[in-house]
Amino acid sequence: MKFFSALLRSRNAVLGAFILSVFVAGAVLAPVVAPMAPTQTDLRGRLSPPSLSLTEIGKAPLGRDQLGRDVFSRILYGSRITLAVALASVVVGGIVGVGVGLYSGYRGGLPDQIIMRVVDVQLAFPLMLLALVVVAAVGPSIGNLIAVLALTSWTRYARIVRGEVLALKHREFILSAHTIGANPWRIAFQHILPNVLMPVIVVATLELARVIVLESSLSFLGIGVQPPYPSWGRMLAEGRSYISSAWWLATFPGLAIMLVVLSVNLLGDWLRDTLDPRQRERRQ
Repeated sequence: MKFFSALLRSRNAVLGAFILSVFVAGAVLAPVVAPMAPTQTDLRGRLSPPSLSLTEIGKAPLGRDQLGRDVFSRILYGSRITLAVALASVVVGGIVGVGVGLYSGYRGGLPDQIIMRVVDVQLAFPLMLLALVVVAAVGPSIGNLIAVLALTSWTRYARIVRGEVLALKHREFILSAHTIGANPWRIAFQHILPNVLMPVIVVATLELARVIVLESSLSFLGIGVQPPYPSWGRMLAEGRSYISSAWWLATFPGLAIMLVVLSVNLLGDWLRDTLDPRQRERRQ
């Protein structure tokens, strides 16, 4: 209850939660809400402008594309792909990064130095370039896309968790557990891990927004989500050629990306302020 009370006291957080809830609901209810299947074509209504009159032939609330496909339906089904890929990437990257950071910080010594040098080398590469190279090498598919996006995000978790572990492992309750002969793995997972989850949750929220933009960028370049699956990034790419004559083809997918990323960032900022009182004091 305290969590939701704090959420309701922040207008930005409420706005972010509302926008994100609308898109999540649209993704879940897409088969019920969407007027057409995302791949269904109707050449009679090709490039029809947005219209709220669904009784007229070829009309659609957000217009139709160059093949007569309903833009609103494709955005709804595209939200399924975008949110699912982004969430899966954040989860996979978070699990790998937290595990690596926990091991690196707790073990220390040479393994810690090697892992941190690997992290530094990866962070030195532009993430977009790294994703392009890996996807081009392994081939575009949803599974490969999730793996690539997770590959670009695990380093952030690893560095943050390592720093938290280094600060915790010399605390009194950890030293006491060592003194009584507790198993090192038990100390790491039962005593240290629960204390580093809060910053991980904040990072995961902000990473979700970055991954959504990166997935849309890769799809825009044609190496992300492949047809027949609808993708907001690919819809943007397809609408480039019609920007002067059919503005809705690129405008509505672009607005969808902007609104989802904005909502996630608003929630991430609120979580950071809520879970770290020092951040809230600095802002005040």
